[in-house]
Amino acid sequence: MRSITILIADDEEEIADLVAIHLEKEGYEVIKVSDGEEAVRVVETQNIDLLILDIMMPKMDGFEVTRHIREKFNMPIIFLSAKQSDFDKVQGLVIGADDYMTKPFTPIELVARVNAQLRRFMKLNQPIVESKSCVEVGGLVISAEERTVTLYAKRIELTPKEFDILYLLASHPKKVFSVENIFTQVWGEAYFEGANTVMVHIRTLRKKLEDDHRKDKWIKTVWGVGYTFNG
Repeated sequence: MRSITILIADDEEEIADLVAIHLEKEGYEVIKVSDGEEAVRVVETQNIDLLILDIMMPKMDGFEVTRHIREKFNMPIIFLSAKQSDFDKVQGLVIGADDYMTKPFTPIELVARVNAQLRRFMKLNQPIVESKSCVEVGGLVISAEERTVTLYAKRIELTPKEFDILYLLASHPKKVFSVENIFTQVWGEAYFEGANTVMVHIRTLRKKLEDDHRKDKWIKTVWGVGYTFNG
């Protein structure tokens, strides 16, 4: 069994070295790069299990790197940035990041988040046994095996988190999930101020599913409770 490899992309050498030391103590293999183009090249040529990505980097910033990577890969991505605005956090999550930490940070917390993301990712990518692998409702087809979504035969491109939320809701039609329940099941960690994160993903998911043009929306809000799949 190969070891788990984590890529750190950060042009601040001291921070990259500090993070690498703590991750290597956990038994992870670590690769370090200092610019966005190199980060993309490493992901495309080596087996990377998780990416820790700074936003402000030479040649290609973290947002652009994430867009490139999400075209082909779905490994967890954790943003590590000095940018603390809600806009940057939301933008990062929308384009496909799984978590966002602001500098300065504690290495112990970062390691805990890395462990949580890897546990969740490996659990979701285990073979599906005695599970409903495909959901088909009124022109919407969700394949858990291929992790694809089509709407009236048109492919809908979703981020990994958007897919997980949709599949969770669609696999349990009419069941109402609270925001806390969605967060703990999809993110695989304890709920802590995750309401905004869930709502942002629901909003972008609805837009991609063209819910604005449907009388009966795929994802229905149950006010004061949460969300349900209206299949």
